[in-house]
Amino acid sequence: MRNNIFHKLTRLVLFVLPLLLLWLKATTIILVAATKGPAPQCIDRERNALLDFKSYIDQDPYDFLSTWAVDEETTKDCCKWGGVTCNSRTGHVTSLDLSYGDLEGKISPSLFNLSYLSHLDLQGNSFSGTISMLNGSMTKLRYLDLSKNSFSGVIPMFIGSMTWLKYLDLSTNFFNGSIPVFIGSMTRLRYLDLSYNSFSGSIPPELGLKNLHFLSLNSLSNCTVENIDWLFHHSHLQHLELDGISLAKANHWVNVILSLQRLSYLSLGGCDLWQVMHPYSPSANSNSLSVVSLHLGNNNLNSSMYHWLFPLTSNKLVELDLSSNKLDGIPKYLGNLCSLTSLLFDNNSISVKFPDFLNNLSGCTSVALQVLDASNSQFTGSLSDDIENFPSLQDLNLFHNQLNGTISEKVWRLPNLSTLDVSSNSLSGPISQNIGKSKILQLYLSNNSLEGVPFEAQLSNLSYIEHLDLSSCKLGPHFPKWIQSLKNLTYLDISNANLSDTIPLEFWNMWPSRLTHLNLSSNNITGKVTNLLSNFNLDYNAARIDLSSNNFYGPIPHVSPSLEWLDLSKNKFYGSISFLCQLVDGSLSFLDLSSNLLTGQIPDCLWNLKKLKVLNLGQNNLSGSLPASIGSMTNLEVLYLYNNNFSGELPLSLENCTKLVVLELEDNKFSGHIPIWIGEKLSGLYTLSLASNNFCGTIPAQLCRMVHLRILDLSTNNLYGTIPLCLNNVTAMVHDVFIPFANMHRFIHEHMYLDHALIKWQGRAQEFNTIMGLLTYIDLSNNDLTGNIPYELTDLHELIALNLSMNALHGKIPSKIGQMEKLEILDLSRNKFSGGIPLSMSHMAALNYLDVSCNNLSGRIPSGTQLQSFEPSRYSGNAGLCGNPLTKSCPHDKEVEVLPLVDQSKGGDERTDDLCRWFYIGGATGFAIGFWIACGALLVSHWGRKAFFHFMDSLEDWVYVKVRVFIAKWQCIAHA
Repeated sequence: MRNNIFHKLTRLVLFVLPLLLLWLKATTIILVAATKGPAPQCIDRERNALLDFKSYIDQDPYDFLSTWAVDEETTKDCCKWGGVTCNSRTGHVTSLDLSYGDLEGKISPSLFNLSYLSHLDLQGNSFSGTISMLNGSMTKLRYLDLSKNSFSGVIPMFIGSMTWLKYLDLSTNFFNGSIPVFIGSMTRLRYLDLSYNSFSGSIPPELGLKNLHFLSLNSLSNCTVENIDWLFHHSHLQHLELDGISLAKANHWVNVILSLQRLSYLSLGGCDLWQVMHPYSPSANSNSLSVVSLHLGNNNLNSSMYHWLFPLTSNKLVELDLSSNKLDGIPKYLGNLCSLTSLLFDNNSISVKFPDFLNNLSGCTSVALQVLDASNSQFTGSLSDDIENFPSLQDLNLFHNQLNGTISEKVWRLPNLSTLDVSSNSLSGPISQNIGKSKILQLYLSNNSLEGVPFEAQLSNLSYIEHLDLSSCKLGPHFPKWIQSLKNLTYLDISNANLSDTIPLEFWNMWPSRLTHLNLSSNNITGKVTNLLSNFNLDYNAARIDLSSNNFYGPIPHVSPSLEWLDLSKNKFYGSISFLCQLVDGSLSFLDLSSNLLTGQIPDCLWNLKKLKVLNLGQNNLSGSLPASIGSMTNLEVLYLYNNNFSGELPLSLENCTKLVVLELEDNKFSGHIPIWIGEKLSGLYTLSLASNNFCGTIPAQLCRMVHLRILDLSTNNLYGTIPLCLNNVTAMVHDVFIPFANMHRFIHEHMYLDHALIKWQGRAQEFNTIMGLLTYIDLSNNDLTGNIPYELTDLHELIALNLSMNALHGKIPSKIGQMEKLEILDLSRNKFSGGIPLSMSHMAALNYLDVSCNNLSGRIPSGTQLQSFEPSRYSGNAGLCGNPLTKSCPHDKEVEVLPLVDQSKGGDERTDDLCRWFYIGGATGFAIGFWIACGALLVSHWGRKAFFHFMDSLEDWVYVKVRVFIAKWQCIAHA
């Protein structure tokens, strides 16, 4: 009975209890909803602080802060603004993330009012000035990222008082001075990044913060580590970057690293490790290391480093970077790293046999290795069959080595290989037919002596391939039609491949639909280009087409608006360039249509080309005036319009192209005065060529404001007046201010373009490109300039070529012209210069072209190695000049005197006979002794023989000149 009652009670409890719990839950939800009310909006004071912050922003190119406003289209709740996060209960702003917004301006002090802010990320912007507005009122801040801005000066001291910070990133700014020791007081820091600044001095030991998990001190200008023992305190450190910091004095640094038990990432690139006298002490207590990624590149290391590398490696190592050193191989113990998937051995400068290199990796490493980069090194030998021992290889890069022979057939059978780059070697033979058996995605075979595929059908099986580079191989002479079957192809380069064929018309309509890069340049391909629009990947905004240096003809067809690069130069295209008007909102940043047969005017629709950096329309038959819309191309850096039939004045709108560094308008019919705004607005120009036009008037002094100017060519115009006195304000021609890669323009995906210029050099036209950044050149020839050569011109110590010929300049050549020691070309011919050639010119050792002909110069040509080496014609037309190399002698040359014969008295005959006898005896004896001493010395000493015969040649020349002068004098006397 009792059991039955108990059983019923139990069933009742089990039934009622869930209902009770369900009722309690529902009641709780109702009560919470009733008391909670609507979600809180942001605090008024904090919203106003954010609006004030926005008012300090000068540029917001992507409308990053467009929602930061209070109007009909936006919300007053700043918690819903872009980049702002608030606390869901209190409404206080807790996070502000404006990273990578390309914002420009200053940081407003209104950030003080965000007192509950715990996360601040402003990286990837261009804030300038200091960061002194951050003070102790932001006590909630835990995360501070101010990297990649433009802060300068020293790190403000108040940051050291922000001891609650756990995350601090000040990287990629312009901080200088020494790293402040007060950072050592920030004991809660777990993440510290000071990399890419301009700090100097020694790394302070106060950085030994025991709670740090991440420490990056990359690229700190001139920092060193005197003692690395401060790292012993980093028991939690997992990630350490010291790239670029000298560890030359850090003895036993390996032992210190081994003490960091949790370290998984270590990067010591460019740390002068080769200078460390005692990097490792085997006797010291060392723990096993758990480093997964180890980077030791750019340390000038040789193979003696392998004794201390051993304790740093373990079976946990996944990535090993030994690039940019002087290693002549690798030890066999690296072949036993069973977890190693990536080995970087590129840019090593010692010769290594590639088969031996593979053999030393033949342990369990060969099974695990997925990435092997040995590019830009000195590997020799062949790509042998040993490669089959690396079945996991996905990426094999052997670019730019000295490999020879054929490519092993085993390469194409590697089951996981997706990228193979063996370009720029000495490989030869036919491209294997087994290439079609590979599932390779990216294949680079360029710059070898490889020949065309013997069975094209085999290559068409490469249905997976995306990148194919066969440039500078021997594919020709027929055009490879199999390309059309590679439907996944995105990148194709078969330039300079000995193709000499007519391209099939259907190619332009049937090429691979995913193609984004097509290079057929430097072949002998002919035919019409019917379509550059269809089947091109319109979703890719960095597409490139290069058909230059072929024999394509016909009008230029429509092109894809997704093109970033279009080069049709050096062909036979004709007709107009009206297709430019169809590139609405396009991505075009490079356009070269030079050296064709194009006609008509430039259409006035260039506002479509706002992204264009390089425009080359040179050497065509284009005509008319330049359209006003040319000023819409505000990103333009290079403009070539040379050798056309353009006319009229330069449009004022061109002054808006303030990024121009090269402006070449020579060989046209432009007229009017040289605009003064060229010097005022285009101050960044380093090349300005207006030669062979119809410009008139004086040379504007505003050109002197172009401090970067290195090439100035105003020749063959109708300019008059004097040479500006202010040319010594052009800094690039006065001081050695060479800027590396000044003539290089970078595009998407690391593509680059080098400027070029056609310059009259030593009397003939010559094209310069790679060394344009070194050239300094002024040509004002063939105008109507008058006046003297200003003495300020001699301050241009960096000038290499100066041409002032065919003007009406007069006066004397400046006496200090010899100070222009780098001058190689000086042409002052066909002017009205008078006086003598300055003596200082005899010291111009670099001078190899001089022309002062057809002036009114007079006096002796100064003696000097260079001045006497030029042809006499370089001095002709100056009636008053004399001296070598001219045949005309100078009036004050010393004449050879002829002594009269004197009849001696008979009383002295006997004494004279005795003197003559002893004179002949002594002379004969001395001659014999001296002769044999000289001969013996000449037989023994190579240097002596060379000096002697050089002296004899000089003596012969001197005697010859004196005799000719003597004869000429007597002829003049006889004629008189």
